[in-house]
Amino acid sequence: MNIIIKISLIIIFFWNMNDKLLSQGNLPYNDLNENESYVINRKGTEAPFTGKYTSHKEKGTYICKKCGSALYYSDFKFQSDCGWPSFDDEIKGAVKRFPDPDGFRTEIVCASCGAHLGHVFTGEMLTPKNLRHCVNSVSLDFVPARLDPGRYGTALFAGGCFWGVEYFLQKEPGVMSVTSGYTGGHVKNPSYKEVCTGKTGHAETVKVIFDPDKTSYEKLLRLFLEIHDPTQLGGQGPDIGDQYRSEIFYLNEEQKKIAEKNIKILKDKGFKVVTAVTRASEFYPAEDYHQDYYFKTGKLPYCHGYTKRF
Repeated sequence: MNIIIKISLIIIFFWNMNDKLLSQGNLPYNDLNENESYVINRKGTEAPFTGKYTSHKEKGTYICKKCGSALYYSDFKFQSDCGWPSFDDEIKGAVKRFPDPDGFRTEIVCASCGAHLGHVFTGEMLTPKNLRHCVNSVSLDFVPARLDPGRYGTALFAGGCFWGVEYFLQKEPGVMSVTSGYTGGHVKNPSYKEVCTGKTGHAETVKVIFDPDKTSYEKLLRLFLEIHDPTQLGGQGPDIGDQYRSEIFYLNEEQKKIAEKNIKILKDKGFKVVTAVTRASEFYPAEDYHQDYYFKTGKLPYCHGYTKRF
């Protein structure tokens, strides 16, 4: 066999083994849709001024869409009017640089998983640091409030009014943030009023960002199945309608397996679980007045409560 072919096969073998070992850890890579894969895996570029984080100004941390690693603090973000999110610094050690195949630019990738982020430029004098990370929005996810650098897990749960689910999950040790929003539908950027019509297909959902060193996806999933009634079809408590359905939106195959395993455990115990397990689609944060609702109002959940089932 040609020596070049042998070397190539060895490189491919170890590359695949590395990906396999990484995916078998506590935080496997998230599944990507076609557009996300085009940018992140095949080094594509989203159209300018189309990304959801281009003009985003909320305080928090931008993390890698593929693996959950913290990449940029919002303090590093600035308005460059180039059409893509711009940052004049990165979290130390979070980003790697490589010469771009075009011979002119410098590519930047996530140091943890190699996800393509965009390119870095110098000499433009746009900020005192004289540096611009030009990043595709589709390569990023966002976590409100500043986090320490690290790799974080994401979970998406729908179980009735998101206020109650958010209330219980926010208090769980290891949970970094919980955002109320909408997912599972077919309308882009839906409003609460639109979701309430039942015509968008969305469920009231919470996005949980957690520290895998302090908790796990399975622990959070079990808590979710104990703070709402997974046997109620088409609603939760007095809230009736498709937007209040019980559903677990998985981000990768490992999450799917964990969800199905735990639902089976409950069914084997005699619970008639109706909770759906569905591949996650785009998550849209709800309006500001929905966030931290019970903590801001001082009220208590009216249709959620803890019941031990495991």
